[in-house]
Amino acid sequence: MAGHRAGVRGPGRSRPPGEGGLNVPDTTRPTPGVLRIGNASGFYGDRFDALRSMLTGGPLDVVTGDYLAELTMLILGRDRLKNPASGYARTFLRQLEEGLGLAQERGVKIVANAGGLNPAGLAAAVRELAERVGVPVRVAHVEGDDLLAARDWGEGVLTANAYLGGAGIAECLRGGADVVVTGRVTDAALVTGPAAAHFGWDADDLDALAGAVVAGHVLECGTQATGGNYSFFGEHDVRRPGFPLAELHPDGSSVITKHPGTGGVVDIGTVTAQLLYETGGARYAGPDVTARLDTVRLAQDGPDRVSITGVRGEAPPPTIKVGLNRIGGWRNEVVFVLTGLDIDAKARLVKDQIADALAAPGVKKAPEEVRWELARTDRADADTEETASALLRLVVRDSDPDAVGRAVSGAAVELALGSYPGFHVTAPPGKGAPYGVFEAAYVPAAEVPHTAVLPDGTRVPMPTAAPTRVLEPVPEPPLPDPLPAGPTRRAPLGLVVGARSGDKGGDANVGVWAPGSDAWRWLAHELTVDRLRQLLPETADLTVTRQVLPHLRALNFTVRGLLGEGVAARARFDPQAKALGEWLRSRHADIPEVLL
Repeated sequence: MAGHRAGVRGPGRSRPPGEGGLNVPDTTRPTPGVLRIGNASGFYGDRFDALRSMLTGGPLDVVTGDYLAELTMLILGRDRLKNPASGYARTFLRQLEEGLGLAQERGVKIVANAGGLNPAGLAAAVRELAERVGVPVRVAHVEGDDLLAARDWGEGVLTANAYLGGAGIAECLRGGADVVVTGRVTDAALVTGPAAAHFGWDADDLDALAGAVVAGHVLECGTQATGGNYSFFGEHDVRRPGFPLAELHPDGSSVITKHPGTGGVVDIGTVTAQLLYETGGARYAGPDVTARLDTVRLAQDGPDRVSITGVRGEAPPPTIKVGLNRIGGWRNEVVFVLTGLDIDAKARLVKDQIADALAAPGVKKAPEEVRWELARTDRADADTEETASALLRLVVRDSDPDAVGRAVSGAAVELALGSYPGFHVTAPPGKGAPYGVFEAAYVPAAEVPHTAVLPDGTRVPMPTAAPTRVLEPVPEPPLPDPLPAGPTRRAPLGLVVGARSGDKGGDANVGVWAPGSDAWRWLAHELTVDRLRQLLPETADLTVTRQVLPHLRALNFTVRGLLGEGVAARARFDPQAKALGEWLRSRHADIPEVLL
């Protein structure tokens, strides 16, 4: 592990060690001991009482909240169009009405990216709230991520935000902040920032920073690390999982756990699942450090405790990712219900009728894109009407709102008495709505004005990381010896492997892991890229890459373009690929009987 440098302060000022629960190191040496960082939000809309639960459920030094996602930034961008003073997560303010006092009583720092597109505005609102509830707190914020005005990003771009690292957060904490709010930072920055401030890490402490990045990645989605959205949910009581926390050590190693008495579970499986979530190759890049996921080692450290050790770090890349959200056009949707017999013939009839209606002389313009999907949810001789029914989904998109509005809704409604028998729809057709498109751009790190604004208003620019390292693929490691040949049985993959999937813009990732060594020996050889394409036919014509992570007994697949233009475009039934892994687990394969 990288050493810890005495006297490393960065460009800001120091505070006495031990103040306010976060032990910000003095100018002579870093503070030893454990830093306990908990998560109280994995997305904008997460469990409202989580902040209170984390603050009252056990000891903490820092509580974090992740409120931002690609879709959230688009929503905030549209809010900002209506009101330039908005653009931040208002739920966070409501949580602080009680949370500020609880945090002050317990000496817990609060770090959240709830600032969205307006971190300065949120910081001002927190100060006003603190005065109103009578809790004196020092509030700082991080800015510089908003690059919308920095260059011409193209037509229709609403938001352009760089993914900042944790240096600004660390500087705010060194400057005495009790509450730090940010705009767009990497999810892991909410952990690397407090850890760097507490332990006195320098930008060259790459292994330690990488360990904190991995811990931050585990925490960032809240209860997904404690049994939520977990393939083997039937093995534990996960009705109300507690939120996770990390016990970080000076070398960057950590233990993932949760407060005593809370629901859910923390074990190697739940942590592995979250480590595979929304990642690509073995090099997990960020502005602070590139963490090598292929070096991560997990071990059960007791009930509801998993240790993370061995993480290696490399210099970050010379560029920073910028998330761009724009209005892509207008969209409308109608779902027709087809019941009983002749489902395919009924679907053909309504498709032909809608096509004729959209091509009628009175229609000024037909939609540029018309998509139909028939979901055969019906069953023969069903004992309820719902289970006898299939769903035929029509989605239209166009740059002109009129093309997807009344022309489409009118065409659907006018069929009510003149189409297939049993005609009805799941909801009345609407007038259409705008949809968003997410894109990723990359700019030189030096062009991003990453700035810490301290509680006294002092503005401290963060230096650009040096040196940097251009990302390169990691050579595939050797595979384990295959299982000996033996009898097999046709069965679902999910009987022997777990999976978790998600989105990155228009791409999807699905991580698959084996709970045991024998299952890993089989999985590593069985689930090739070609085999994945066979099992998931939607991926057959797309670029698929596979990454082998032997220490995790896992394979990680990236499917390029599966989600079209991203979640806000809603081009797919499952627009964020949340269930892609569960679809894969439901597919049947010839599985060795020794594993079943």
